[in-house]
Amino acid sequence: MTRDDLARHIEAIEQSYEFFLAYAAQGATDDATSRVGAQLREFLRKIDEALEALATELPAIVEREGLEPPEAYVDMIALTAADAGRARAAVRLVLSRPSIGSQLIDNLNASLHVRALLTDLFLLDDVV
Repeated sequence: MTRDDLARHIEAIEQSYEFFLAYAAQGATDDATSRVGAQLREFLRKIDEALEALATELPAIVEREGLEPPEAYVDMIALTAADAGRARAAVRLVLSRPSIGSQLIDNLNASLHVRALLTDLFLLDDVV
């Protein structure tokens, strides 16, 4: 993963999170009857792909980008990759549902795993 890849994944996650906030505020009972239901599933797939990349490829950024001193980055990047994996588990659970209402998305947004990941990414984005 390069710095550009990281920036692209962070942007995908932030855009998805913002969309989820708007969807949650609609009070939709399911995505099939919501006017933006198809978009919801697109954003869930988009965030799933970004989270997969972070969980599997992020640790390589220290070496690939020559981040110095590496020991200052290694633990934080491992933590972020782990948080990405946890957030991805929640996203995949939601995505597996045949019907996704606003309350389910609101609960996804409130998940500590998603919030921890967002905070990790804000920090990494500023540092890397």
